[in-house]
Amino acid sequence: MSQNKAPHAAPLSEVTMDNFKRKINLLGSTGSIGTQTLDIVEERPENFEVEALAAGSNVEMLVEQAVKFNAKLVCVRDEAKYSELKEALESAGWKGDVVAGEQGVVEAARYGDADVVVTGIVGCAGLLPTIAAIESGKDIALANKETLIAGGPVVVPLLKKNNVNMTPADSEHSAIFQCLQGRHDGTLLKKILLTASGGAFRDWKAEDLKNVTVQDALKHPNWDMGAKITIDSATLMNKGLEVIEAHYLFGVDYDDIEVVVHPQSIIHSMVEFGDTSVIGQLGWPDMRLPIVYALSWPYRLDMKYDRLDLVKLGSLTFREPDRKKYPALDLSYAAGRAAGTMPCVLNAANEAAVELFRAEKIHYLDMPKVLESVMERHKSEWKENPTLEDIVAFDKLARVHAKEFIAVPL
Repeated sequence: MSQNKAPHAAPLSEVTMDNFKRKINLLGSTGSIGTQTLDIVEERPENFEVEALAAGSNVEMLVEQAVKFNAKLVCVRDEAKYSELKEALESAGWKGDVVAGEQGVVEAARYGDADVVVTGIVGCAGLLPTIAAIESGKDIALANKETLIAGGPVVVPLLKKNNVNMTPADSEHSAIFQCLQGRHDGTLLKKILLTASGGAFRDWKAEDLKNVTVQDALKHPNWDMGAKITIDSATLMNKGLEVIEAHYLFGVDYDDIEVVVHPQSIIHSMVEFGDTSVIGQLGWPDMRLPIVYALSWPYRLDMKYDRLDLVKLGSLTFREPDRKKYPALDLSYAAGRAAGTMPCVLNAANEAAVELFRAEKIHYLDMPKVLESVMERHKSEWKENPTLEDIVAFDKLARVHAKEFIAVPL
């Protein structure tokens, strides 16, 4: 097991709590991560300033954000919305640069003299902008797990080459990162314990999953998240992807990453050391907590959030995940252990499967079958040390193979 400090951490130069301020490029500004990031900026304007904003297609909200936070560059990923965005910004009296499309998102990622880029774009679409940000020397507040799952073999060496810090902005990996702060180089990290809420179907029997609808899968019991991540939580695919992400972030072997179902979502993850001590990070299920730490590390800001009341909470419970009910979890471990291009293919197949399920073209129980089918087809094409071009190509091919599942089911 690697004993390296995580994640590729180096002290911020010449910064103290008294003069701490960071400029932000925010990708996915109108989504769940983006809006909560801007909540933090609004609460702590003395510490954070927005440089660039990029969103998918919500022009109305993007214009409102650009004006309110005085962004210098604004991007809409949907190129068809470019003229609408530009006209609306001009009408609002905003002055700055307006760009569009995939290349526009890349431009937003590397724009100006921002200190950190928040990668709130869902899916593999966040990979190329994140790489652009790293190559421009900007730190990464990672909310897009697909960046490491699909591109880990390329991204990790780039972080080291460009001396860039990557801090996790999702709750589980932030918890692990926080638990590892202050660890001596020689301290043995024995195990990572990733906690999972269990998603929408944690209290369903496996045999009842045949009755699942899309609306059922979108009812997360604890967290307020986007549709894709909520469905991934229902299948426990989200946790499987986080296992792969944890491997790349913290250098831990897959045999030493354990998933534990924790229905209350209060302990966000734990680490076990060689002396059997276990350290966990606790907090209400609020995505602003990991985001603000990703932005402020190595400092902690005074935020006016509800304090955790353990007496009010009462009890915390844990159980082992039901592998029969959550086959995506074992498929994720298998893809991670295969390494190379297999995690990229798993991720792409899953994104396609979720789209097919949301469109009601396949059943909920078909999603892991899609993953298994695409992974099996990829075995003959698998590459151990892929380039970025390989990753992009196999990502596209896996999506094609996933959609062929409708015509040729298992």
